[in-house]
Amino acid sequence: MVSTHPTGVQHFGSQYLPQRHDTKANPSPNQELLPLTARVHHHDLLEIGGCDVTTLVEQFGSPLYILDEETLRSACQQYRDAFKQYYKGESQVLYASKAWNCLAVCAIAASEGLGIDVVSGGELYTALQAGVSHDKIYLHGNNKSREELILAIESGVTVVADNWYELHTLVEIAQPGQSIRIMLRLTPGIECHTHEYIRTGHLDSKFGFDPNDLDEVFAFVSQQSALNCVGVHAHIGSQIFERQPHQDLAAVMVQWLRDAGKYGLNITELNVGGGLGIKYIESDDPPSIEEWVKAICEVIQAACAAENLPLPKLLSEPGRSLIATACVTAYTIGSSKVIPEIRTYVAIDGGMSDNPRPITYQSVYRAVIANKMSSPLSQTVTIAGKHCESGDILIKNALLPKTEPGDILVVMGTGAYNYSMASNYNRLPRPAAVVVANGEANLILQRETYEDLIRQDRLPERLKK
Repeated sequence: MVSTHPTGVQHFGSQYLPQRHDTKANPSPNQELLPLTARVHHHDLLEIGGCDVTTLVEQFGSPLYILDEETLRSACQQYRDAFKQYYKGESQVLYASKAWNCLAVCAIAASEGLGIDVVSGGELYTALQAGVSHDKIYLHGNNKSREELILAIESGVTVVADNWYELHTLVEIAQPGQSIRIMLRLTPGIECHTHEYIRTGHLDSKFGFDPNDLDEVFAFVSQQSALNCVGVHAHIGSQIFERQPHQDLAAVMVQWLRDAGKYGLNITELNVGGGLGIKYIESDDPPSIEEWVKAICEVIQAACAAENLPLPKLLSEPGRSLIATACVTAYTIGSSKVIPEIRTYVAIDGGMSDNPRPITYQSVYRAVIANKMSSPLSQTVTIAGKHCESGDILIKNALLPKTEPGDILVVMGTGAYNYSMASNYNRLPRPAAVVVANGEANLILQRETYEDLIRQDRLPERLKK
C-alpha cells in the first residue's frame, strides 16, 4: 500500500508504455507494467487491445477490468514454447486459475494448450464448463470436501492429495475397482523472500505432507488399489524473483521421485509449482518467463541424469505471471480532499472491494490517467477507495498529472487476485470485465446489479411489514 514514486524517473504517463526494442521482439509480459498492446492514441488517450480506455468506460461503466487478450496469449505461448525448447521430456503448463478463474480466461488458456489448476469445486466446475479437457485439470486444496472430491473423481480430473485426511477420504469414497488418479503434495522446506502470506514451501505451512512422513506416505499409497499415484507436487510461494529457490526445489523433488520407486510407485509426473513474479513498480526486476523455465529444465534434467532416472513429465502452474500484466482496472475519479502540507486524497468509484490486495498484503501499484497520458506528472496524491474504511487506500503517494472529477484512472497489473478476491463490501456490486483484441471489446463478466446483491437474501415472513 505504501509506495513512494521514484523522483525524476517518470515524467509522463506515456513513459509506462512497454518499451519496444529491435532486440526484444518477444517481450516477457511479466517484465512490463502495462499490457503489451498499450498505446497512446493521437488524442492523448490510453489504448489497449486497439480500444480506447475512456470509450470502454463510457460503454461498460466503471470500475472496469480490461483484459488484453494478446498479452495473456503471449504469456501462455512463452511458457509452453520455452518448456518445449529446454526440456527433453514431455511437459505440460497448467494455469493456476485461482489468480482469475472465469469461463473466458480458462477458455483462452486452454486454447493455447494449457491445462488448468483449480483449488475448489467452483473453480473445477468453471473449467469444465469452459471446455477444458478433464485430463488437463488438477484439483488442489488443503481441505477438499467430500463433495469436491466426488466431483473430481466423477469428472476424471487428477486430485493433488494434500494430507492424510484426504488420502483416507479418497480410499473411503472410491467405488469397487475404481482407480483414482492422484499426485502427492509435499512441503519441501525451502524459503523464499516473499510476503509471509504467500510463502507455501517452508515447513511451517498449512499445505502438503511433511517430508519426514515421506516413507510412510509412499508406503500407504502403494498399498491402496484405489489410488493411482502418478506424481509429486510442491510449491514454494508467489511473486518470487529469485531463481535459486526453484532450482533447489527441483533437485529435492527428483530425490522424492527416486524414493517413490523404492515402494513400487511408478511416478511419471513432477509438478514444480509456479510463483514467478511480475513487475508491479519500476524497481521490480523479475526473470523473464523463458529464463525461469530454462533454469527449471536444466536442474531437473541434471538431477535425473545424476540419479539415473528417466525424465518425468514436467508440470508447472504459473498464475500471476500469466494473467496479472494482461489486465488493468479503470476507475472514474470523483471527490478530492487537500490537507495542507500533509496529503491530497483523490477518490475513485471502487477500491478494496474490487482490489483487496493493498489493504491485505500492502501491495503496491502504479497508475496513469487514461485521458491525460502526455500531461506532466505534477502532483503526488493518495488514491482512496470509496468504502467506509480508513484503510481503503489503493495507492499511497501516486505521481499523477493534475486530476479532475471524471478523469479515468487506470491501475496497472490487476489481472491476478483482483476479481478473484473481489467482494460486495458495503454492498457494492462487483465490476464488469471485458476482453479486448484488435479493436474489439467483448464482455466476459457482467456488472452486478443491486438486484444481484439481494438475490440470495431471504426475509422471514415474521419480519415483513
